Amino acid sequence: MSAIPSPDECLNILKEVGCSEKVIDHCKAVRDVAVKIAGKTNADLKLVEAGALLHDIGRSKTHGIRHAVEGAKIAKKIGLPEKIVNIIERHIGAGLSKNEAKKLGLPAKDYIPETLEEKIVCHADNLIDNNKKQNIEVEVERALRKNLKEYALRLVNLHKELSELCGMDLNNI
Repeated sequence: MSAIPSPDECLNILKEVGCSEKVIDHCKAVRDVAVKIAGKTNADLKLVEAGALLHDIGRSKTHGIRHAVEGAKIAKKIGLPEKIVNIIERHIGAGLSKNEAKKLGLPAKDYIPETLEEKIVCHADNLIDNNKKQNIEVEVERALRKNLKEYALRLVNLHKELSELCGMDLNNI
């Protein structure tokens, strides 16, 4: 499956790998926000939609921070395009540096979103708590309470970058 899967195919994949209804509802909520953001940019809409729907595929195996790594493995195994594998792997937090990844027990590599599509899915995920929209400040506060200053700063910077690109504060999307 080297083509980008349709929304229905993505939802079927999530069910087939064992994602719960709660995870699937979360993925749909992230997709709704990601597609709105993508519509205000020149991002690949099909890629953003599929990436957003599949970003938490690894939650079929674990709900911990490793879900991005596990999700990328699943995506590769079922033959999803590399662009989707990268969205899945790089969506955690606002991305993770190699050092942060190592501290969290993940394979030592950069998990920072690089492409516009990766950034949109990652940020849309930060704007959704379970399946409800939240302002980015809620997530920033959560990060600061846990003393995750690098993460909080990346959240703010990603919000600012994408808000400027869209010509609006994405808290209002």
